[in-house]
Amino acid sequence: MENKPPLPPFNEESACQKIRMAEDAWNSRDPVRVSLVYTQDTVWRNRSEFPVGRAQVVEFLSRKWVKELEYRLIKELWAYTDNRIAVRFAYEWHDDSGHWYRSFGNENWEFNAAGLMQRRFASINDLPIQETDRKFFWPLGRRPDDHPGLTALGL
Repeated sequence: MENKPPLPPFNEESACQKIRMAEDAWNSRDPVRVSLVYTQDTVWRNRSEFPVGRAQVVEFLSRKWVKELEYRLIKELWAYTDNRIAVRFAYEWHDDSGHWYRSFGNENWEFNAAGLMQRRFASINDLPIQETDRKFFWPLGRRPDDHPGLTALGL
């Protein structure tokens, strides 16, 4: 079985490391890369979709990033236990008509002993915003280390 450190049980430092690694992967907008941190039989709830397994995760993310253009995400620790992490997040994107959105949400993650995420439950709300109200301006890809997080941005 492959390992994806840091492994549970989590402490604050390792939970934050796991979150940043997930943020970096999602900001790559590479569905296959993102899927590799999940178990083969991972179970998700994301809005009204319920992907099961890596193949369905790849399909889901591929559809997502065709719709959500110029996607930029920030994740932040909310809480953690031995093998679970609760995350709050926000991401900005626009549709193919140029309408901008900030999507806010919470995720509950559960990991197996190898550090692979076996369950992911996400609740997400979309807020239409003006382009002038955007707060995430780094070049597409990984958020720079010196870019403010959600708390610093007042989100």
